[in-house]
Amino acid sequence: MTDRAIAVVRAGALTTVQDRGRPGHAHLGVPRSGALDAPAAALVNRLVGNPPDAAVLETTLTGCALRPRCAVTVAAGGAPCPVTVEGRPAPWGAPVAVPAGALLDVGAADSGVRTYVAVTGGVLVEAVLGSRSTDLLSGLGPPPLTDGMVLPLGRPHGPHARVDVTPQPAPPTELVLHVAPGPRADWFTPEAVRTFVSRTYRVSPAGNRIGLRMDGPALYRSRTGELPSEGMVLGAVQVPPDGRPVVFLADHPTTGGYPVIGVARATDLPAAAQAVPGTPVRFVSVRGG
Repeated sequence: MTDRAIAVVRAGALTTVQDRGRPGHAHLGVPRSGALDAPAAALVNRLVGNPPDAAVLETTLTGCALRPRCAVTVAAGGAPCPVTVEGRPAPWGAPVAVPAGALLDVGAADSGVRTYVAVTGGVLVEAVLGSRSTDLLSGLGPPPLTDGMVLPLGRPHGPHARVDVTPQPAPPTELVLHVAPGPRADWFTPEAVRTFVSRTYRVSPAGNRIGLRMDGPALYRSRTGELPSEGMVLGAVQVPPDGRPVVFLADHPTTGGYPVIGVARATDLPAAAQAVPGTPVRFVSVRGG
C-alpha cells in the first residue's frame, strides 16, 4: 500500500468523508450530500493548499485521532476544538505539520457540532457519481470511519497557507433561518403559519445529517388526508404528523410525503450544521429564495 495514507486511530462518534457532494442527481433519487458546513470545509482545504473540491473529514462532537504514514500538513476548522500532535498542543484554524507516524488528535468540540479536518492531497477514496462524500441516507460513498481504517491520500496540490490563524464564524448561540413560503404552506392553519414565524423553537438532539429536528410548538394542518410524495430540496422545512418542523440538510431524501411549510435559505444552513441541541431557532419570513 502507498505511504500516502492516513490511519484512523479513533473514529469518534461519527466521522465521514465529505466534499462538495453530488448535486444534480435528484431525478435518480440520489441526495446531494457533501459537507454540511461547506464554508468551513473550503477554508481548511485552502489552509493546507488543497483545491476547494478535495475531500475532507467531517467529525461530529467528539473529533477523531489519526496517524499519517507520511509527513502531511493538516488543518482543523468549523467547530472549535483542541488539537494535539503527539500530545503537544497545536493550533486550531491554522496549518499544522504532522510528521509520519505521529498521532494527530482532533478533540471534542468546545462549541458547535462539526469539525472539518483537511490533509494535504485530500482524502482519495473512490468517487461515486463524481463525489467522494459519505451519504448516510442512500449509503453511497465510503462508510463512516471506524477504528483501524486506512484512508488513501492524494498528492499535494500546492503550498499551505502562511497564516497563524484564520477568523471563522462562531457556532450560533441563536440560529436564525430565513424562510420563503413553502409549496404546501396552505396545508396549515393561519395560526400555525403565524406560529412558525413568530415563536422560538430549539434544536432537538434527534437531528442528523438528513435533517435538523425542532422542539417547540406544534404546527397544525388545515387539511387532513395524505400528500402524494413530491420533490424535496435542500433547506425544505417539512412538518411530519407530530407538527414539529424538520429542516432538511445535505443528506435529505429527494422526495417526501409530508407538507413543506417553508424553505430556508441555503446561506443559513452552514450555521444550522453547527447548532448544538438546545440552540434557540427563529424562522424569519422572507419572500423569494
